[in-house]
Amino acid sequence: MLVYYLTIALQVFCIYHAYKNSSNYYWYFIIFFIPLIGCIVYLFTHVFNKKDVVNIAEEITTIINPSKKIKDLEKELAFSNTFQNKINLADAFLENRDYNNAILLYNKALEGNFKDEPYTLNKLINCYFETSKFEKVIEIANKINIDKDFKESVYLYGLALEQTGNFKDAEIQLKKVDIRFSNYDNRLELSKFLIRRNKKNEATEVLQEIISEINSMTKVNSRKYRSVFSEAEKILKEQ
Repeated sequence: MLVYYLTIALQVFCIYHAYKNSSNYYWYFIIFFIPLIGCIVYLFTHVFNKKDVVNIAEEITTIINPSKKIKDLEKELAFSNTFQNKINLADAFLENRDYNNAILLYNKALEGNFKDEPYTLNKLINCYFETSKFEKVIEIANKINIDKDFKESVYLYGLALEQTGNFKDAEIQLKKVDIRFSNYDNRLELSKFLIRRNKKNEATEVLQEIISEINSMTKVNSRKYRSVFSEAEKILKEQ
């Protein structure tokens, strides 16, 4: 029975690793239909290097028992109430999508000398957005150099501005993600925003650019963005 669960955990890890690293699609079939041998072959051809060897056991354990990592980090924090231990535990909560506990820990970490620590503040932007606290997203975004250091959060900032009725500034921020051959998910959301603002011609332009870019890619690369391509076409047809 233990071997069965370990094999399942190994399959989950290999599939996750293959997805994360954009491995060829046939590996999914090998891992799924030839579980043990397929996983071993995949590990030796794609995973085993110094960094992954150190982390693989921990990742498999986390897959089997997601709460173990948090319990271990809680013990570390109880033993040593440091800034970094608070951040480590908060990161684990964020990884598990337990945003409220992550918010609590990040705010505790920001007390005292670390109140303006920009990377922690940026993580709070994500947590507050996921819990629909849009005013807090805006408040924190204005405390850090979001354009220079945290460009990935500009998108969340823009959507938070829209949610609070500041459509002009929301459009300014969201248009910053419209960069060729990148940010496809965010650019899809930009097109939806423009449609919501009754700017369908601009939305069409964004969508056509996305489709054109993906069409110009190699087959391997275009396959990665198949879902983006399909959604862009769908939005175009529904306008």
